Amino acid sequence: MRTLATILMESRERLGLTLKEAVSVTKIDSGLLSKFERGKRLPSERNLLSLAEAYRLSFADLKKVWLAEKVLSLVQYEVDSAEILALAESRVEYLAGRQSLTLQEIPAEISSKLETIDFLKAKWQNRRPLGEIQLQKMKEYFNVAYTFESNRIEGNTLTLQETHLVVNEGITVGGKSMREHLEAINHAEAVEYLEKMASDKAEFYKRSLLDLHYLVLKGIDKENAGKYRSVPVRISGNQHVPPQPYLIDKMMEDYFLHYQKQRNVLHPVLLAAELHERLVSIHPFVDGNGRTSRLIMNLILVSNGYTIANLKGDNASRLAYYRALEAVQVNNDPVPFYHLVTDAVLESLEQHLEMV
Repeated sequence: MRTLATILMESRERLGLTLKEAVSVTKIDSGLLSKFERGKRLPSERNLLSLAEAYRLSFADLKKVWLAEKVLSLVQYEVDSAEILALAESRVEYLAGRQSLTLQEIPAEISSKLETIDFLKAKWQNRRPLGEIQLQKMKEYFNVAYTFESNRIEGNTLTLQETHLVVNEGITVGGKSMREHLEAINHAEAVEYLEKMASDKAEFYKRSLLDLHYLVLKGIDKENAGKYRSVPVRISGNQHVPPQPYLIDKMMEDYFLHYQKQRNVLHPVLLAAELHERLVSIHPFVDGNGRTSRLIMNLILVSNGYTIANLKGDNASRLAYYRALEAVQVNNDPVPFYHLVTDAVLESLEQHLEMV
């Protein structure tokens, strides 16, 4: 396989361009062009696009070679480089959607839970319409509990009662940071947004994801709210290493393609679990990935007639949550995560039915 440096030099010479003339058409400094052609430096993606246009090359094909060399530069001096590349290939295939999480045969325990869930869902829908005041009170109760638990997973120290006071009463809690207050207010607003999307039957695509993420970080991180990350990140205490930032756009394109392919194939609860896990594994944002992933999970659930599922944030539940995610991320085993999400959906439906 020819290197990027060779391709660029041969393409320039094929067009009969001197290095000076290439500077004129690409608008790239001659020193940089020389380094690109000698393999001393990789161009930025913007430079790569300029080179593809100036040299009449396929940007898609050129980008494949560029990405391959970026990956190589990361691992070439590692002792276990071959093993690292093999693991990366397996994981990228999974995240890109070519290798679906859909099991050849859903385990009997999961199937049984899904049957119970759909029975309870039908029972819940038959109990409606409820009175407007009763529905509002239930919505307030469950949405505050969801905001409390989802934020608690991420380390927010507001109690359930304090979360209620901040969200519904507009009260400032002494001894708590401004960020913790904003996390509660923002998350509650994001829940209202997803419920409106579900009631309007709005399509789930990139813009709606970025809108939800913007709401999560509004007033907390203006620079990164509603934007994919441009820097590498690591997840503390987790073996899984999120993909490099230059892979994010393509992986997220595949994420939405996977949703479109699976939305009428997978059971909605499993689809919600998959979209949750895939998003948090791609980790497309600098911050707010967990909260946004759980919001997307619930967007899928509510859009399909289920109630909001609440993953708990106490120490034991949070550990179980992280372990279930890691089972998929490291071992490609979705079963523990399917159990976690189906259990949460079951509990939510049972609680809703108890209150009516």
